[in-house]
Amino acid sequence: MLTLGIETSCDETACAVVKNGKEILSNIVATSLEDHKPYGGVVPEIACRSHVESIAPVLKKSLREAEVSLDEIQLIASTYGPGLPGSLLVGLSTAKAISFAKDIPLIGVDHIQAHLYASLMTDRPPSFPLVGLVISGGHTSLLWMRDVHRFKRIAETQDDACGEAFDKVAKMLKLGYPGGPLIEKRSREGNPKTIPLPLPKLNETSLDFSFSGIKTAVLYKVRELEKVQGTRYKVQGGNHSLPPSIVNDICASFQHVVIETLLRNALLACRRYHAKTLLVGGGVSANQKLRSAFQTRFRNEGLRVLFPPKGLSLDNAAMVAGLGYRLYQKGIRSSLELSCEPLGVR
Repeated sequence: MLTLGIETSCDETACAVVKNGKEILSNIVATSLEDHKPYGGVVPEIACRSHVESIAPVLKKSLREAEVSLDEIQLIASTYGPGLPGSLLVGLSTAKAISFAKDIPLIGVDHIQAHLYASLMTDRPPSFPLVGLVISGGHTSLLWMRDVHRFKRIAETQDDACGEAFDKVAKMLKLGYPGGPLIEKRSREGNPKTIPLPLPKLNETSLDFSFSGIKTAVLYKVRELEKVQGTRYKVQGGNHSLPPSIVNDICASFQHVVIETLLRNALLACRRYHAKTLLVGGGVSANQKLRSAFQTRFRNEGLRVLFPPKGLSLDNAAMVAGLGYRLYQKGIRSSLELSCEPLGVR
């Protein structure tokens, strides 16, 4: 079965054609990242306008690369939440129009669930039940999954999402946007032990995450170091003059604490729910240091951890199409009355 996937939850406009939920025939992504960089984050209105301009060209390119026509598509899967309301409406409206015009079944897909399905698009998919961890610019969640369509959120962030914390720390250090790749790059030249940051206290009764304390610790440390350096520093505006080596050490320490926080809660969730496998998805899962730390720790614990294949960590439509196919096989259908759910479905 050929499934057309459409993803427009944030600042990427994506369309993909996937065969039988696994074989990716095309996966086209157009990003409006450059338009958001001057503002240090995603501007919803800009993202929405970009989707309107990009959706038709991206759709045509995905069909052309897959060497199929719209008449050959047998199922349409579109993200309906969570995400930015205006952005979601562009993709979902496009999917509905095609579904109605071509009389093709429509499936609404949860964006968070799709990120985890990306880790299942491998040659050796695990068996359920299992625990899923989504780490991205907008989400940090743990899920208990009995099947691809049977899951519940067991933990979320109480403040910033993981990727959002990376962006804000990068802004403090005047590195630019998006912060994740920039901090990861600078961390390679730094030593996390030179400028240690406190690890958040473990809450034995809750699996929820909190990154505000780590972010605040970085801010105070930067101020302290600037004072020691005898330089002037303003949180908003101006350029700091910390030596590059100190910036590298701060990045390495921040990244280390974030990874340890994620690892600790993920392992605790697996133990609490007696899960043998952890799925990891979302943009932050592309971080190589994080992947290496998770793989080493979980292997030592006798557990399995799966990450998305290369190219499927960030927002894309292949994961949406793949999950849509699996849901369709489970007998799930969506009507043309399907509405977007910016905050997701509980």
